[in-house]
Amino acid sequence: MRGAAKPISLARKLIIEIMHASVPLVVVKSTMSLDRLVKARALQNPRPSWTAILAKAFCLVARDEPWLRTFYLKWPWPHFYELPKTIAMAAIVRDDFDADAPIILKIGAADECSLMDLEAIIQRGKSGSLDELPHLKRTLRVIRLPLPLRRLLVTLCLNIGRGRANYFGTFAITSVASHGVETVVLRSPGPACMTYGLIRPDHKMELLFHWDHRIYDAVLVGRALRRFEEILNTVIADELLAGGSTKLLSA
Repeated sequence: MRGAAKPISLARKLIIEIMHASVPLVVVKSTMSLDRLVKARALQNPRPSWTAILAKAFCLVARDEPWLRTFYLKWPWPHFYELPKTIAMAAIVRDDFDADAPIILKIGAADECSLMDLEAIIQRGKSGSLDELPHLKRTLRVIRLPLPLRRLLVTLCLNIGRGRANYFGTFAITSVASHGVETVVLRSPGPACMTYGLIRPDHKMELLFHWDHRIYDAVLVGRALRRFEEILNTVIADELLAGGSTKLLSA
């Protein structure tokens, strides 16, 4: 049977490079009880996305857990590289590139931003011009390079701490829950990635945390996820309630 060659879109080339750069990840599943957070979010109009909420909560946890913002680098010898802050990334879709392929948006230190500002960053990433998104613009410039040169630059970025943080971040978040499915097995340059499901009627959410087992173990992950759930229902819920106080009083 004769087939036909098809071109690869820029967004799909980016996914191919991410798969090429991926590290071995281990995954745990946690059921988060988010009653107070869900009620606080319901008061908001418009509501901040779960990506913004979870990204900020994780960055707050990582303030006290330096291993959550640490890379494993191979060059010039195997070593760990700790960053002073968490650099969050998020998978988004832009229709002007490829409506069926996600691209990676750099959010940055989400713990230093309000939820309103984080949501603005995400929405700008989805629909803003490339001139407003220097990180995405640089990434697409690299993806347009010939394959050998592109692979060389990706390899260099993976093994230079500052470059790895700038291009791949220390933490990524993605979800396809709105389509009724959940990502169970994930590949990523790491060192940590989170996927999440829909909020259930009992205000619980299934969360999958993927991490580079070369850096830390499940004991730290368990401790971090307990703290993560606590922050969601306290610090994050409090920020939402402060923004929705007028509606709360008039309800």
